[in-house]
Amino acid sequence: MTDRAVVVVRAGALTTVQDLGRLGHAHLGVPRSGALDPAAARLVNRLVGNPEAAAVLETTVDGCALRPRCAVTVAVGGAPCPVRVDGRPAAWGRAVRVPAGSVLEVGAATHGLRAYVAFGGGVDVEPVLGSRSTDLLSGLGPAPLTGGTVLPLGPDAAARSAERGAADAPPWPGPPREL
Repeated sequence: MTDRAVVVVRAGALTTVQDLGRLGHAHLGVPRSGALDPAAARLVNRLVGNPEAAAVLETTVDGCALRPRCAVTVAVGGAPCPVRVDGRPAAWGRAVRVPAGSVLEVGAATHGLRAYVAFGGGVDVEPVLGSRSTDLLSGLGPAPLTGGTVLPLGPDAAARSAERGAADAPPWPGPPREL
């Protein structure tokens, strides 16, 4: 059992692991896959000090709840949504330190569809054809998350730069509301 991991408490309607996708395999019939909002995935990674291509969680519509086994820096972005740590409001679009054993709740999107959750060190599932992304069409990558799933995290050298405020991007206000 590794301490650098996150346990899924509530998976929501559809929460998957995503990165920037599998490029260059279309000739084999393998789709690109990856985050549906790559700009949001890149931003949350930068906010926690990860490389932009690190794997994140992509949650659709109703969010998810997660319990890290270790203290970890987290950022939630993409579709605006409420964020709570142990029931207390936490920042959306900013790096937040979540203590070991606490519950991070990513709520339902207030507008837009997909929120992204980055962890310092990234989600460290085994890559398939160069990507950690779940691809529902081809069945490549990890399965959509369910309650009890344990996700390993990479080394958290990124936490120090996130705590120093080294992120180079301001919070993004989210997708515009339709009139």
